[in-house]
Amino acid sequence: MKTLIVGLGNPILGDDGVGWKVAEEVCQQLPVDESVAIGYLSLGGISLMEHLIGYDHAILIDAFASDDEVGSIYMLQLKDLPNYSAFHIASAHDTSLENAVELGRSLGAHLPKDIMVVAIATHPIQDFSSELSQRVAEAVPQAVQIVLDLLKQSVKS
Repeated sequence: MKTLIVGLGNPILGDDGVGWKVAEEVCQQLPVDESVAIGYLSLGGISLMEHLIGYDHAILIDAFASDDEVGSIYMLQLKDLPNYSAFHIASAHDTSLENAVELGRSLGAHLPKDIMVVAIATHPIQDFSSELSQRVAEAVPQAVQIVLDLLKQSVKS
């Protein structure tokens, strides 16, 4: 079973870089294992789906702009996230990951049966910075542990 862990976001937009930071910490704690790959990406939709091809499981880590308490952590299946672009037909380049995965599967791509999302609540991000806010930085160790636990579960299945 091959698993892909992806830190999403932009590491120079403050809290938007939390996905990368969590993935970096996971990489440091993970023993070398050819069945697990770790990536760092600043994209979504069809482009992100293409990176998932060939994996059995995927764990995506990202900032989640929310009105909830900054630093809150959510663990969701991709299918449980709102599909904001479900009815968006203006551009094939601007679709949700869920739509892109459905398209990929319909075209015969080997995509993960299981796509988990670990999301860390942030406020909307507008400032350039390579630093995380205090509350988001404090959430990193817990998010790392969640990813490591999810990884153990994906190895068992």
